[in-house]
Amino acid sequence: MRALLELQQLDLKIEAFRAREKEIPRQKEAYNIQRVRLTEELKESENRVKTFKTEQKECEVDIDQKNAQIAKLETQLLQVKKNEEYRALLHEIELQRKQIALREERILGIMLEIDDAQMRFHEDKKRIEGEVRKLDEECARIDDELAVAVEERKELESRRGPLADAVSPSLLKRYERIRTVRKPAAVPLNDESCGGCFMTVRAQIVNEIMGEKEYHACQHCGRLLYFPGNIAEPRQAE
Repeated sequence: MRALLELQQLDLKIEAFRAREKEIPRQKEAYNIQRVRLTEELKESENRVKTFKTEQKECEVDIDQKNAQIAKLETQLLQVKKNEEYRALLHEIELQRKQIALREERILGIMLEIDDAQMRFHEDKKRIEGEVRKLDEECARIDDELAVAVEERKELESRRGPLADAVSPSLLKRYERIRTVRKPAAVPLNDESCGGCFMTVRAQIVNEIMGEKEYHACQHCGRLLYFPGNIAEPRQAE
């Protein structure tokens, strides 16, 4: 039974490494999600600047168009002969100039908003680049940790064969079958209770286990039972 317990101890360590190998990529995935979020945040900050610049350009184009319209209307002033037409043209010119004044006022406001947005963008860029660097460092550390975990798990797996060979074939077969559904597969008998499910074990079975007469499985959970007093502590798998 001691050989089986050493094998089980090794198997539990291997399972722990396998679980860690599954957990580590999930940590990296979480960091990648953060990186995407930071990239989107920086893009939004940059887009605010672009939006204001686009609006400024549209205002400037509109001003140019209105100035061209005014020039056209002023040319028409020289050609009209009726006072009503003259006054109508003057009125239209005045409306265009008022629109230009509004656009120019808006451009001044936009320029202030551009300055503020650019300042925020540079602050965001510096902060986000720093955070992304930290995430990259964490991802690199995780990659190293995963590589170490894989290497250590493989080293443990290389030691499994000799340990399994030291266990009787019949006991090994029972152990392998049980551990597919229960871990650990072999548990100590604590007084008259199973160390796995904590249910009471029949007295006759307890006596046989303590007397090392026969291997028994718990009638409740199916785990293999052993009496710790009969077995020296197994060597720790490093």
